[in-house]
Amino acid sequence: MQNNRQHPRNPFEVRVKISHPAIGEKIVKTRDISEGGLFIVAEPTEMPPIGEIVTGQILGMMEDPPIVKMKIVRTEEQGLGLQFVRE
Repeated sequence: MQNNRQHPRNPFEVRVKISHPAIGEKIVKTRDISEGGLFIVAEPTEMPPIGEIVTGQILGMMEDPPIVKMKIVRTEEQGLGLQFVRE
């Protein structure tokens, strides 16, 4: 598989609240993060499909964390790759 990555990944485990109309809210953990996005550990069949936009909020690091939009760009057996949506 070809690696088209623009940003290096950094191992980073933190809880993230993912929201989407099809799933409501789910609390998941990250496996890694980069400037362009993050990978969440979750069952792919329990999440929206590739191409969908979800919102995410990192939990436990600050009092009022920002909510960011992310696009699901890939799935693996262990989880999903999400790309930050820059508006």
